[in-house]
Amino acid sequence: MARIEVHRLVVRVGRAPGDGLPEGALGAELLCLSAGASEEAAIGEAVAVLKRAGMAPLEVEAEGTLAERLAAGEEVDAGERALIDQALADNAVVVAAVRVIRD
Repeated sequence: MARIEVHRLVVRVGRAPGDGLPEGALGAELLCLSAGASEEAAIGEAVAVLKRAGMAPLEVEAEGTLAERLAAGEEVDAGERALIDQALADNAVVVAAVRVIRD
């Protein structure tokens, strides 16, 4: 059985009725931490969760697992590590940050 890891993803979403984004927004970029046995599984789960939440995912950029990011020399702060631990413990998708896109 494949080991579950948490993948850091940037998901760009468009507008959808009832998506919860502020009036005038064109969409948003969501920083997600998604647990999965592979990058593909983590992306699929994140997209499914966002669709169930009424969002309209358009594009996903995978930024790697914690191990991959550390090996590349990236610094990961304690706050993000705590969210990674939460996503792993709950086998879940955590939306860590939202950047609204406006015209």
